[in-house]
Amino acid sequence: MSVAFTKEESAETASETLLPDRPISPHPNLVTEAGRKALERQLQEAREAYETAQQLDDVNERRRQSAVPLRDTRYLTERLRTAQVVPEPASTDTVAFGSTVTFSRADGRVQTYRIVGEDEADPKAGSISFVAPVARSLMGKAVGDVVGAGDQELEIVAIA
Repeated sequence: MSVAFTKEESAETASETLLPDRPISPHPNLVTEAGRKALERQLQEAREAYETAQQLDDVNERRRQSAVPLRDTRYLTERLRTAQVVPEPASTDTVAFGSTVTFSRADGRVQTYRIVGEDEADPKAGSISFVAPVARSLMGKAVGDVVGAGDQELEIVAIA
């Protein structure tokens, strides 16, 4: 519908409320059970934010306030639709999706990360995506194994 037939202030106002979709990863959408629940919670929050925005009287402000929740709802709905819940690893013999792995770097730093799905990864909180280069190099390896990660070597110290 043309902007001329709506109560828009301008074509610019209309276009700023049409956000592009968030990109969907080409990788399988593997998630932990906690990751699936987090996606459901985020979807509920996006829907609530959209409903709140719909209560605004000003049509321009309503569109502005609805743009992000609407985009996020589309993204999260798709991510939940394609989510493949991976059960906790049955063994701690080798690094797998869902494992918490501790490794040491050549410079003496020791780091611990849990390997999770892309949407639940948060390196600052101690989790990395299974598609991250470090995670890919650690998968399938055991305690004592040394793997290359970029220009560094990592030695696996523990797997939980």
